[in-house]
Amino acid sequence: MSVGILMLVHTAFDRAEQVARHWDKYGCPVVIHVDASVKPGPYKRFVKALADVENVKFCKRHRCEWGNWGLVAASQSAAELMLDAFPNVRHVYLSSGSCLPLRPVQELKDYLKARPRTDFIESATTADVPWTVGGLDHERFTLHFPFSWRKQRFLFDKWVDIQRFLRIKRKIPHGIVPHMGSQWWCLTRQTLSAILEDPERETFDNYFKRVWIPDESYFQTLARLYSTNIESRSLTLSKFDFQGKPHIFYDDHLQLLRRSDCFVARKIWPKANRLYDGFLRDPDGAIKMTEPNPAKIDRIFAKAVERRTKGRTGLYMQSRFPNEGWENGMTFGRYSVFHGFAELFEDFEPWLAKTTGTQVHGHLFAPERAEFAGEQKVINGALSDSPKIRDYNSIAFLASLIWNTRGERQCFQVGPRDEGAPVWFIAKDPNAQISMISGAWALSLFKSNRNFAEIRKEAARLQKLENDQLWALRSPYAKARVRIWTLAEFIEAPMEPLQAIIDEIGTGNPRRLAEAPRMTDMTGFGQFLQNLKNQGMHPYLMGDFPVEQPDNEKKKPPRKPYLVQ
Repeated sequence: MSVGILMLVHTAFDRAEQVARHWDKYGCPVVIHVDASVKPGPYKRFVKALADVENVKFCKRHRCEWGNWGLVAASQSAAELMLDAFPNVRHVYLSSGSCLPLRPVQELKDYLKARPRTDFIESATTADVPWTVGGLDHERFTLHFPFSWRKQRFLFDKWVDIQRFLRIKRKIPHGIVPHMGSQWWCLTRQTLSAILEDPERETFDNYFKRVWIPDESYFQTLARLYSTNIESRSLTLSKFDFQGKPHIFYDDHLQLLRRSDCFVARKIWPKANRLYDGFLRDPDGAIKMTEPNPAKIDRIFAKAVERRTKGRTGLYMQSRFPNEGWENGMTFGRYSVFHGFAELFEDFEPWLAKTTGTQVHGHLFAPERAEFAGEQKVINGALSDSPKIRDYNSIAFLASLIWNTRGERQCFQVGPRDEGAPVWFIAKDPNAQISMISGAWALSLFKSNRNFAEIRKEAARLQKLENDQLWALRSPYAKARVRIWTLAEFIEAPMEPLQAIIDEIGTGNPRRLAEAPRMTDMTGFGQFLQNLKNQGMHPYLMGDFPVEQPDNEKKKPPRKPYLVQ
């Protein structure tokens, strides 16, 4: 009889009975504390169920609430009864009703027998622990906490603010340095009895009764006064998420728990039958003296926390969706946006698809419909071309398109008519490659058969809209790869920017362009712009287009060069 087990139980009494019988079967006495908030009926039935087990005893009950003194008082009462009733116990192991032994009990007994004077308790100063969740580290030892953090949150927060404002600080008892750690410890009889029989215990108890979450600091602090050999770690596997809540283990964690080599794990789901049946059985084969190593599964838990907090790249989830800036990548993969190219080139979309092998759409945010490639009405992920559905959440529409077509680069057109396009979102997306020819929208008006008064009005409207889009693309917050040319600048040498765009898409081996898309006929476009100016509308986004000269005044084509010998 070398190891005694303390169990703090408040629910799942059938599982607690099963685990208590398992400990007793292999020679470990058990003292159980049942939360005083448990009704008399379930408590009496639980006591009666274990009445036939001689080495299972029940201690004085205390009302236990998270973060309050009751958990420490329960541990004290259970420990006092264990030391009095079982004088042969050398180590006392604190556990809960949801804890489950993972290895044969004999391995735990042999492990502790080989370390007769070692106390296993996580104990570190507040400056050395990264897990304090809630904004209070050293202040939990210097402020008063008469209100429950869970049930009286408003009063709790206000009282903390008042004490900070008044600079109230409690005096820490002389001789102790506050330490923190997991509440699940395994202490030697010598250390535990010294804590419980300390002449200053009343002083220490009165102090820690007003400390926030004392079960994580009472034994962790006092053990430093009496222990001759502390290993600052727990033999119990307990994992917590980024909010400080414990992970719950289910049946599908069976192999994960086996890999940890820990002696005990918490919290186990009461209905995890595979776990209870798999671990609460007679040991078979040779006993392995493997050092407990929860770090083996730390990587898995770290990935789980990252997946929960960040999600997958470009895939929005409920926990992050309402919070701007919480996304793990605005979109899943790279895509290309073309502004003004479809207006300047007559066959730009089929040419781009042939040259790059990408999926090339039209104006995805056109007022009439989403112009999917191949005139599809529904595309991957059941995305409809309906403008009403698309414009309900244009950002989600774009992010879903990129996610649903992952593995294939998407290219699409945007223009000033596409008022529903999420231009700011695209501008801030590092995955976006944006190529813009400003003023190209005027070519559509130039070719239209509309009254000039209507053309002038529409030109003014489109120019204002495009100017707003340029403001977003040139913003210091823009993270996209943005290239902007004026129409006049682009048509002077179109092959060079086209080559740069194709090279950046990089879907195949880089090569020089053998052909270019056919440019639209711009004869008379300069005079069209001059007419807009004459009507009082100043088209400045196209660059400087000279008014075309009459044919008899046009310059003759330059002669071919020749060599003089």
